[in-house]
Amino acid sequence: MASEIEIVKASIYDWDSVIDLAWRTFLKFEAAEYGAEGIKSFRDFLAAPMLKRMFILGDYVVFAAKDGEKYAGMISLRNKKHISLLFVEEAYHRKGIGRKLILEAEKYIRSEYGEEAMTVNAAPYAVEFYHKLQFVDVAPQLSAEGITYTPMERVFG
Repeated sequence: MASEIEIVKASIYDWDSVIDLAWRTFLKFEAAEYGAEGIKSFRDFLAAPMLKRMFILGDYVVFAAKDGEKYAGMISLRNKKHISLLFVEEAYHRKGIGRKLILEAEKYIRSEYGEEAMTVNAAPYAVEFYHKLQFVDVAPQLSAEGITYTPMERVFG
């Protein structure tokens, strides 16, 4: 299935679909790890007008994995090299979509900013995935506003 997937830089026409994908996937796979405060914090982040404004201005870059017209996954970057969101629809799990999104983000970070690493605050559900892609923990697991995460970094090889 992954060979049919196209990774595209998202446009304003993709915004609602990729944010909806992030929210649905969060609810299915991560929300159980968080209490009401964490769920509200995540929802508020996704719905914040400032996030969409940053996207429109080019300060919040989003790539979408598309299977024809269907959205299979998404990744977003902030602060040049930080993965803000990475979600893949359940039907596309373990098909290489997350890896393709990470590689596209790496290519973008290198070409646009000349950076040699990327960072992420990995949700508990995703820590093992990131470890498989050579991300290393740079701090112990933390929690803020009800969101639990592990700060990680991947130096490009």
